[in-house]
Amino acid sequence: MKNFIVLVAAVCMACTTAFAQTVKPFKEGERAVFLGNSITDGGHYHSYIWLYYMTRFPDMNLRIFNGGIGGDTAFDMNKRLDGDIFCLEPTVLMVTFGMNDSGYFEYNGDKPREFGEQKYQESIKNYGQMEKRFKELPDTRIVMVGTSPYDETAKLEGNAPLKTKNETIKRIIEYQKQSAAANHWEFTDLNGPMTALNQQFQQKDPAFTLCGRDRIHPDNDGHMVMAYLFLKAQGFTGKVVADVEINADKKQAVKSENCTISNIKKIGRELSFDYLAEALPYPLDTIARGWEQRKSQAEAMKVVPFMDEMNREVLKVTGLKGSYKLLIDGEEVGVWSAGELAAGINLAKETKTPQYQQALTVMRLNEYRWEIERTFRDYAWMQFGFFQQKGLLFANDRKAIEVMDDNLEKNGWVKGHRDNYTRLMSEAVRDARKQEMEILINKIYEVNKPVIRKVQLRQI
Repeated sequence: MKNFIVLVAAVCMACTTAFAQTVKPFKEGERAVFLGNSITDGGHYHSYIWLYYMTRFPDMNLRIFNGGIGGDTAFDMNKRLDGDIFCLEPTVLMVTFGMNDSGYFEYNGDKPREFGEQKYQESIKNYGQMEKRFKELPDTRIVMVGTSPYDETAKLEGNAPLKTKNETIKRIIEYQKQSAAANHWEFTDLNGPMTALNQQFQQKDPAFTLCGRDRIHPDNDGHMVMAYLFLKAQGFTGKVVADVEINADKKQAVKSENCTISNIKKIGRELSFDYLAEALPYPLDTIARGWEQRKSQAEAMKVVPFMDEMNREVLKVTGLKGSYKLLIDGEEVGVWSAGELAAGINLAKETKTPQYQQALTVMRLNEYRWEIERTFRDYAWMQFGFFQQKGLLFANDRKAIEVMDDNLEKNGWVKGHRDNYTRLMSEAVRDARKQEMEILINKIYEVNKPVIRKVQLRQI
C-alpha cells in the first residue's frame, strides 16, 4: 500500500510538472487541424477539445478539423499534406505520429532492439520531409504532439504485448520535441502522462488501460484523457465556468467570477437572484460512441481531475440555516444543507440544471457534426490510402470504380469503405455534407449562448 501511495504521488507530481502551459490556447478565427493516424481519424479527442471551447468561449469563432487517416506513418502523411491538410488552410497544425511508424509484430521476434532501431531511423527520415514542408508555412503555428502510448503493461487476455514498442515510440517523441525546440514550435506529450496513469491504475486492476483492447486505440475515456491533457497544456487548469459567492444576510454578491449576479432578494424563507454566466458547464457523454467502443467519455472522470481543475461552476452561499432546495428556472436541482452551501457546491456536476441541459444540446450537435466529418476521413483514406498508389487520386470516375471493385476481395479496407466512397465521390454530395456540417456548427453557436437564470434557494 505504501508503494502504491508513493507511486500515485509521483504520477501527480509528474503530470503537474510536465503540464505547465506549453501550447498557446486557440484564438478567435483560428483553424486548428489535428494531423494524425487512426487514433485521430476515428477518435474523439479533438472533438472533445472543441466542445470545451464551444461551451467555455461561446462567442469564439473557431474551427477544429480531424486530419487523421488510419494506418498512416510520417511517410504517408507527407504524401497527403497538400491535398488533405494544407487545403484546410490551418492557422494551427497539431502533428502526431509514431504508432504505425514504430512497427508491430517483429518486436516479439528474435531481434526486437534491432527492429526498433530500424523503425526509428525510418520514421526520423520520413519526418524530415514533413519538417521541410512545415518550415514553408510562416503563417501556421506548428504544435508537435507526442502520441498516446502503446500499452505494454496491461494484462489483457488473448493479447500478448509487443515488448519495447513503446520505447521506440518514446524515442520518436523525443525527436519531435527536439525538432520543436530547434524550429521554435510548440510541443506537448500525451505518452508519458498516459503511461503513468495506466501503470497507476494497473496497481489495482491489472487489465486497466486507457489504450483500448488492442493496446493502441483509446476508448472514449482515453480520448477524454487526451483532451484533458491537451487543454492542460493550453493552460486551462483553474479556469472556472463561473464562481459565485453570496452573503444571504447582506443580500450581497461577494464574488461573481465569469458571471453577473443581480436582483438578489431574501423574502421569508427564500433567497433568490438572477445569474448570467459567461460560459456553460462542460457536458460529459455517458454513452459509448463510435465503432466497437465500450466506455463513455464520462468514465474518464475516474482517472483525471477534470471536474476539479477545469469544470467548476461554483455556488457558495453564506448566512443560511437549515436545509435548502435549489431551483433554477423553476426546475428542482437538489437539496443541500446550509453548511454545504457555505462550503460551496459545484453546479457543473448537477446534470439537472437548465444550463447543463443546454450544454448537452451543444454536445449532441457536436457529436452529429463529428459523425459527418468521419465520413470525409473514410473518403480521404480511399483517396490517399488506395487511389493515390493507383494513379487515380481524386479521379472519382468510372475507371476508379472499376479499379476499386477489382480489389474488393484482396483488400478488406477497400471493401469496407466502398459504400461511403460511392456516395462521396460525387462533388454535389460532398458539398451537401459540408453544408450540413456548417448548419450544425452555426446551430451550435446559436444555442451555446448562456442566458439569465432565475436561482432560488427555498428552505425546507
